[in-house]
Amino acid sequence: MSALGYTLPAAVAVVGVVGLEFAVLRTGLFQKLGYWLTMVIVLGFQIPVDGWLTKLSAPIVRYDEQHTIGLRFPFDIPVEDFLFGFAMVTAVLLLWERRRGPKAKSE
Repeated sequence: MSALGYTLPAAVAVVGVVGLEFAVLRTGLFQKLGYWLTMVIVLGFQIPVDGWLTKLSAPIVRYDEQHTIGLRFPFDIPVEDFLFGFAMVTAVLLLWERRRGPKAKSE
């Protein structure tokens, strides 16, 4: 099991997005309650949909287990999916906050 095909890019995406926020953008997004509530809502939809798509009993989407760490939770969801989801949603919200400008930081 190499985990390079899926796990490594997922982890790099998370580190890249978090690094982008702390080193470049500095929007303060991670300090906002609204961001964390948004992430809870995203997970609320991601878990049932992703669980249905990746369930091992009848998968619609198949993953080569040689390219993941093999940990699936809950409902057979590869944990890498959560990493990519976090990175994707967070990147969009960071860029949105940056576009809004300094006025948004005080809100």
